[in-house]
Amino acid sequence: MKNLKTILILFFFILRINSFAQESLFTQEIAEKLAELPMHCISQEFPNKTGHSSDGAEDHKLLPSQLHPSFYGCLDWHSSVHGHWMLVKLLKQFPEIKDREKIIRTLENSFEAEKLKTEAEYFTKYKTTKTFERTYGWAWILKLDQELLTWDDPMAQKWHKNLQPLTNEVVRLWSDYLPKQTYPNRTGVHPNTAFGLCFALDWAATTKNEAFEMAIIGRANQFYYYQKDAPAYLEPDGSDFLSPNLEIADLMRRIMSPKEFEAWFAKFLYKTSIDNLLKMPVVSDRTDFQIVHLDGLSLSRAWCMKGIASTFSPKNPLKTKFEKTSKEFLEKTLPNVTSGNYGGDHWLASFAVYAIFD
Repeated sequence: MKNLKTILILFFFILRINSFAQESLFTQEIAEKLAELPMHCISQEFPNKTGHSSDGAEDHKLLPSQLHPSFYGCLDWHSSVHGHWMLVKLLKQFPEIKDREKIIRTLENSFEAEKLKTEAEYFTKYKTTKTFERTYGWAWILKLDQELLTWDDPMAQKWHKNLQPLTNEVVRLWSDYLPKQTYPNRTGVHPNTAFGLCFALDWAATTKNEAFEMAIIGRANQFYYYQKDAPAYLEPDGSDFLSPNLEIADLMRRIMSPKEFEAWFAKFLYKTSIDNLLKMPVVSDRTDFQIVHLDGLSLSRAWCMKGIASTFSPKNPLKTKFEKTSKEFLEKTLPNVTSGNYGGDHWLASFAVYAIFD
């Protein structure tokens, strides 16, 4: 993986002296190296953290691959899902990518209709699984579905069709959950409500599911519209890979006009909080599976700031500041996407690809 780190450092050295968009400099060579990470772990069953709540001895003894025949690798279900999303994204962006056929065979195996049917049935087969991966894993399923739907390719359309039982189950569960979700989850890890709603809203808009879209917008406004002076000066917690407050802003920019969002943001985050969010998270030990989350925080802050800046008017001084910081976070973090330790290697590449192409 040392070769990959060298390539990534070179990529961002070029970025520093070049005014082109990040994605225009993301070369096929870099894509090929990053693709190796999910290709390595999608079929790697152990180590594994299933998150399964057992009904009894019978299902307690099941292997991860028996519980989840499509998404059992990469340590946990959600990491496997966004590893699959990343491979689909790279195939779309780089049709001539090296090992294309190997990647396709891997995806073809995961997207078998019967396997995905089993994945969907998991949520109703056991007594306690309807909350499994709520809402982080659900969000990545919808992002994966959206990526396949928007790819004009017969192979992708077949995979998309096979994914529908699982997609439909996630939308059903989420639609049932939203009216009951009295309070948002403001954590910087998996249950974060705003992050999940961002991906869900993107999916609903793309698929023209107006009922789901309106339900998301309604909840987002209820949770966040009147929030002022959010305490982002307290971020981050020690294992965050999401910024609770930037995720909120990233969601609200999707449902407001640019002018309305800019006025809302001015009250939402005051200077002390903004100054804190512009500081690079410190990662003291990349062999620690929790501390390495902070590399993901740098990448998710980068995509949030890039999206927020795109909404600001040119006159807003935060526009340039957020654009610059977004690039800096990417520049400093991408070489660490592969640390040689499974704690980061099994998931960080997909965060990097999303940060670049979002």
